[in-house]
Amino acid sequence: MAETKLEAKQKRGGFERFIKTVEIIGNKLPHPFWLFISLICIVLVLSFILAQAGVSVTYLKASRSAAEAPVETTIAVQNLLSKQSMREFFQGFVSTYSGFAALGLVLIMMIGIGLLEQTGMLSSLMRATILGAPEAYIIAVIAFVGVNANLASDAGVVVVPAVAGAIFKSLGRNPWIGVIAGYCAANGGFGANMLIAGTDALLAGITESVTKGLGIDAPVHPLMNWYFMFTASVIIIVATVIVTRFFTEKYLGDDKTQIDSSLIEKHKLTEDERKGLRASGIAALVFIGIVLLLTVPKDALFRAADGSILPRSPLLSSVVSILFLFFFTVGMAYGKASGTIKTMKDVPQFMQKGVAGALSFIVIALPASLFIDLLSKSNITVVVGVHAGNFLKEMNIQGFPLLLAFILISITMNIFITSGSAKWLILSPLFIPLFSILGYSPALTQIAYRIGDSCTNIISPVDYYVPVIMGLLETYKTDANREVGIGTVISLCLPYSIAYFIGFVILLFVWFTLRLPLGPGVPSFM
Repeated sequence: MAETKLEAKQKRGGFERFIKTVEIIGNKLPHPFWLFISLICIVLVLSFILAQAGVSVTYLKASRSAAEAPVETTIAVQNLLSKQSMREFFQGFVSTYSGFAALGLVLIMMIGIGLLEQTGMLSSLMRATILGAPEAYIIAVIAFVGVNANLASDAGVVVVPAVAGAIFKSLGRNPWIGVIAGYCAANGGFGANMLIAGTDALLAGITESVTKGLGIDAPVHPLMNWYFMFTASVIIIVATVIVTRFFTEKYLGDDKTQIDSSLIEKHKLTEDERKGLRASGIAALVFIGIVLLLTVPKDALFRAADGSILPRSPLLSSVVSILFLFFFTVGMAYGKASGTIKTMKDVPQFMQKGVAGALSFIVIALPASLFIDLLSKSNITVVVGVHAGNFLKEMNIQGFPLLLAFILISITMNIFITSGSAKWLILSPLFIPLFSILGYSPALTQIAYRIGDSCTNIISPVDYYVPVIMGLLETYKTDANREVGIGTVISLCLPYSIAYFIGFVILLFVWFTLRLPLGPGVPSFM
């Protein structure tokens, strides 16, 4: 037995050393708060040096109206350390932070989703969907719930693999298969969703801050990636089923063993939970009907002055408030019917717990908002974007290969920094103006980022949930001599990550080639 362990250790030694190196490097990176403080210092110093050197750029700036010709514009780097700039910085310190678009969007969405989560509705809905699935379709259902679980924010990444493992165990199948499939669908497909989640609002808020700061005229709202991500969710579900069937089941083994239904009992819905789901379903239908009444008629509240809905209208501008009211209505209906809301005092308390989940972002948003504001005021992004755009044109690096290169950059960062908002806060001020100069919409840039950010979550050794999955695998371990480590999780998830990447890239290529809209009123190109 000792020789077998030694041989196994030698075989996976190289891979584990690589994984360990990535983990060590990732853990040595500073907290995003200090990362943005460092970036602010760099921008301040760079603006001083470049302004003193008289760095500027002349380019053709597109007009806001298609009827007007582009205007030749000269932009020079502004010294942020000048007396006037520093005065503006300190005077606008509070307003820059409080006016950060992403901050308000995140808080509102987290308050609404927090009510759904704290009343127990999301957990009940996920468990009801998975537990009610026929055995022949159990993997597909787990994948479906997992992909759409980011509506429950990070909770879905824990709930789905835990329930999936218990179900597989109760069916007499290898529970590791359920744990890995559920985890990969929930975390690897985190960016994809058939609905609109807090992630959509968060990223759209950051994108809006950048486009407004740089004067880029393009539609930005939480639905800006919805068409693409809805389709991507189908791709991720199919990929999860294929990889599970043809790799995971064969690799781990899925021979029928003694059926153990005891584990599934704790996940079954109570009668109160069923009542809550029925009430929330009725409330959802009523709410959707009211929204349709306010949208469908020609002179409806949510239509534009000319009666249109796309590309801009009160409906799209009100997406966040409509979603909040929807979550509030459905959550209240579930809570009252299930008994989790006993008094009206429970409602604000549940919402407060929802905000607690956004505390990390609230802190990071302070230096991040200042960084984005200073970077846009310095004009460094415009200068770098124009020169980089000209360089890429001279090197003939344009079109889809350029988007693919950006996806790879996002993937590389995701191996070491797991916070999706932190990475987008860093990358968006640099790549949105660059890609807009080349004619790509901010929504397309955001899509490319989300692809790289999503598909490699499951193979990042510094991901928050690797220890959780390790714990679940340890719980369901049948071989006492088998070690469960970070390498175990990553090796089992790697095929899914590759499949997700291929699926995402092929879908983006089709979207890019056919120039399809990415969301309601949101084109792929400027």
